[in-house]
Amino acid sequence: MSLSEFDSYRPPEPPRRRRRDGARRRGAGQAGGDGSREMPMVPEPEFGSYYGRPVVKPAPWGHEVAAYLFLGGVAGGSALLALGGQLTCRDELRRNARLGSVTALGLGGAALVADLGRPERFLHMLRTFKPTSPMSMGTWILSAFGAGMGTAVASEVDRMTGARFPLGPLRPVLRAVEGPAGVEAAVLAGPLAAYTAALLSDTATPTWNAAREDLAFVFVSSASLAAGGLAMVTTSVGEAGPARRLAALGVAGELVATKMMERRMDPVAAEPLHHGQAGTMLAWSERLAVAGGLGTLLGGRHRAVAALSGLALLASSALTRFGVMEAGLHSAVDPRYTIEPQKARLAARRAAGVTDDSITTVG
Repeated sequence: MSLSEFDSYRPPEPPRRRRRDGARRRGAGQAGGDGSREMPMVPEPEFGSYYGRPVVKPAPWGHEVAAYLFLGGVAGGSALLALGGQLTCRDELRRNARLGSVTALGLGGAALVADLGRPERFLHMLRTFKPTSPMSMGTWILSAFGAGMGTAVASEVDRMTGARFPLGPLRPVLRAVEGPAGVEAAVLAGPLAAYTAALLSDTATPTWNAAREDLAFVFVSSASLAAGGLAMVTTSVGEAGPARRLAALGVAGELVATKMMERRMDPVAAEPLHHGQAGTMLAWSERLAVAGGLGTLLGGRHRAVAALSGLALLASSALTRFGVMEAGLHSAVDPRYTIEPQKARLAARRAAGVTDDSITTVG
């Protein structure tokens, strides 16, 4: 008899009953019927998988990836605010937004490297350029964004220190490329905030894949309110007007996009967004977004109210990323979230008259 590592998961077999003298039971095919038709011999199916294993392999991602999703959004949204400050001569907003962006980018990069295990693995991903891979494109977007924002922040820091760095002839060059570098980072801000949604929804994880049409809008809106909230915390109310408007638009966009996403998703695949730890985090994310948005609109010109509203918006954005991450991981563990949506899609295809393909063919 062969043995395998899965034998410990095998359920115990019931003892077999032996017939006496090889006689067949009379009337076995007539129990519960008159014998004129076939009786069902197969019990109703139960949701399960091979030896209790999940149907879909859960993504090997932890809290580090969720933190990277949040911090990447903050970095991208702050780059947009920095460009606004640059174009409208709001020096304080430009400086604080740039510093906030590069800080979030650095912390997010550290979280990403912690998930990868070794720093050189990030460099290995730069050896290829694959437009069909969200991870490959995200690596290049992150690298190009970091180069542009890093250049702008280097000039900003040199200005803050009174030009004390021994840059010599490089200082005029740095000042000349500062503006274009800020524009380049702002151009990549949207893709930086949105590609992480494609990274999740491009997997077979049921909840993430079911949200593929709207998750990018949720993440971009969440990044906007987070960046606006950070600028409201770090910038005086006199120069934080664009940050307040961005935060308010982000709150409205996230609330609408989230409701549209849940409405378009398969009802079963959307269940993890409302139950368990993920449901708790997403419920609090919505409450904090509403509270921060109201505080921004009604009391954003008061320094204390603006700071508290900004902190609420930052917490809301973080909970959105962690909640979506937790919901997806939970949906991959339970076979029900894989099997039931598949059966619903199959029934819909057959109801639409599609019965001659490899999916709906009845043998």
